[in-house]
Amino acid sequence: MNLMRTIVMKRRAVALVGAGMLALSACSAGGGSSSGSSDGGGEAAPSTDRTEVGALSPRIVLAHEGGITTLDSSDGSTLGSEELEGYVRLNPAGDGRNVAVSASDAITMYDTGLLAQGHGDHFHYYVQEPTLTDLTVEAPHPGHVVPHGDRTALFSDGTGEVTVIDPAALGEGQLEILEQTSTEDPHHGVAVPLSDGGKLVTQGTEEERSTVQVLDEDGKVTAETDDCPGVHGEAAAQPTESGDVISLGCENGSVIYRDGEFHKVDIEGDYQRSGNQMGHEDSPIVLADHKVEADPAGGIERPTEVALIDTRDDTQQIVDLGSEYWFRSLDRGPDGEALVLTADGELNILDPETGEILHEVPVTGEWTEPEQWQAPGPMLDVADGTAFVVDPEAKKLTMVDVASGEVYRELDLPVVPHEIQVTTGTASGEYEVAPGADDEAAEDSAASDGGGDHEGHDH
Repeated sequence: MNLMRTIVMKRRAVALVGAGMLALSACSAGGGSSSGSSDGGGEAAPSTDRTEVGALSPRIVLAHEGGITTLDSSDGSTLGSEELEGYVRLNPAGDGRNVAVSASDAITMYDTGLLAQGHGDHFHYYVQEPTLTDLTVEAPHPGHVVPHGDRTALFSDGTGEVTVIDPAALGEGQLEILEQTSTEDPHHGVAVPLSDGGKLVTQGTEEERSTVQVLDEDGKVTAETDDCPGVHGEAAAQPTESGDVISLGCENGSVIYRDGEFHKVDIEGDYQRSGNQMGHEDSPIVLADHKVEADPAGGIERPTEVALIDTRDDTQQIVDLGSEYWFRSLDRGPDGEALVLTADGELNILDPETGEILHEVPVTGEWTEPEQWQAPGPMLDVADGTAFVVDPEAKKLTMVDVASGEVYRELDLPVVPHEIQVTTGTASGEYEVAPGADDEAAEDSAASDGGGDHEGHDH
């Protein structure tokens, strides 16, 4: 194993922005009532680079043809744009402030400019202009980016290289590489940092992949399964006393790592794929897609059923929503609610334990999954107790309070996006959603899981 600790400094070139922000009640210079320590920035940026504000408003990052654009969630105003060549993908970097941008053969950090800095028993809040940094990891065919705990793993499909970084250092303008290792062969894989200092990683080739391993911090294999053909999609669930619980999608039923061992979820028949999964750290249930056709007509299966995988006993509950969905349709709410955006235009908010639909919220027009997974289509991201739902065809974004199922804001979009990430300024994503002049206040907390999954296209 090649252990290393490398720091790359960022050249700062950031301009001031205005202070018209909402949410996240802050203290005055003389004191405050909030408590905690900063999980979104650490030491403050130089005063010439930032503006102190009384509150923060989540920022919406959209990937589209030609680059990325960042919007203020309070009014939809454009805060910044960056031109990028090729197809651009977005993932949370793990600090609540930066977004990991995958484009060409690299993963580069995009600083959305929200800073929440702990100061004794309260916070101070700062904003600065969003900017594409020069904090870059070379990654031919960049793959999954997985934040877990206090580390983030970046996977290169083209080389099999796994780069583990400290996301807390990004707010300091540093790319702190904690570890770089490689899988046995390049493949479309994934790595998940574990709380004990080890990691979970897939093994395979471009032709096939069915092996998942857990390695300790010295690189020794402590658990392994070969019973996960087509392994794709990962989600962290509520941990046990023994440590992390990770679910992974396979083509013969999911596999769960729990209490130091792998456990198989029983299925009916020989084929069942849940290649896109969403977890929540306070829920033992994982939300996943549910596909049962090994060779679907036209090459695309359009399921109406989702799986609620119980990581406690390796079972799953199947819920039929009566309408199709696709891989960008899934996310989790602040209390673990299971969110599914369906082709009938509704956001379905489910109780993950019972499968009961708590809210059905009309948010888009009717739609069909695109023939190409890279094409724009309806999607969502959850942050700060809000589901941010995008309808690319209508160039609209709808904000839904997850707890109540109420729509409280709609925005016009300046671009036609194919991916979305929302940042809040804190890794936990926790703070109060502040209303506009005619909005009813709502208070919730959530962190976007954003797992960056897509169907098993090796690209």
